Amino acid sequence: MSPDDPLLTILACPLDKGPLTLLDDGDALYNPRLRRRYPIVDGIPQLLPSSGEPVSDEEHARFSERAGTP
Repeated sequence: MSPDDPLLTILACPLDKGPLTLLDDGDALYNPRLRRRYPIVDGIPQLLPSSGEPVSDEEHARFSERAGTP
């Protein structure tokens, strides 16, 4: 998945229904509000609530810094 993929405009977090951010390496989508990462496997986002992984404070800071979000 690439940053300009039109699919990114309609994908939403399965828990809070908010927008997701594509991480720099393109292998996961991130919800900064809930601090959860959803993997992308073979180009398919895994957006089941159970697929989301919590991230550490350090990872959240790094992801937010790259995305320019608080």
